[in-house]
Amino acid sequence: MTTSGPVGLVLTPGASARRDQSGLVAIDEAVTNVGLTVERVDFPGPAAGKRRPDSPAVCIDTVRTATSELAERLGVPTRRVAIGGRSMGGRMCSMAVAEDLEVAALVLVSYPLHPPGRPERLRTAHFPDLDVPCLFVSGRRDAFATPAELERETVVSPGAVTIAFVDGDHSLRKSESAVADIVASWLAGLT
Repeated sequence: MTTSGPVGLVLTPGASARRDQSGLVAIDEAVTNVGLTVERVDFPGPAAGKRRPDSPAVCIDTVRTATSELAERLGVPTRRVAIGGRSMGGRMCSMAVAEDLEVAALVLVSYPLHPPGRPERLRTAHFPDLDVPCLFVSGRRDAFATPAELERETVVSPGAVTIAFVDGDHSLRKSESAVADIVASWLAGLT
């Protein structure tokens, strides 16, 4: 790690999932092994046992708070902390960055470009405001974003965009260790 790269990572789960989701745990372990401090975060609703996801405003506030708290604990500004997560969690992190949260980078696993079968309902209006390095890791058979869609929609992001595809669908269940290795290697290479 250089003195300008990220020293921490805030990880958020997908809709209705919790911080102990196996894919997040795998990323935590791999990223910890390359020297970053990882904070896996629950959104308030699922943490309280609710099935319905929290509103974007609540999720974005949760991301902001977790990022500030990790930065404070590490004694660095938030721009030395990377943030991201799975599916909706990653989307909320990207929206926080578009709303001026200063971070080192975005890690977006199974980013939900659109609802399955609804490619016209894109969730990308904020992509032109993502002026940080972005890693997108997605399954080749993800119904929320095909490889072609992901490559096409991310070109508007002004930050450097890296896209990695692994075998799998939106869940990435059989590719969790491969995803974790990709995330750890990418974060370790940031300067």
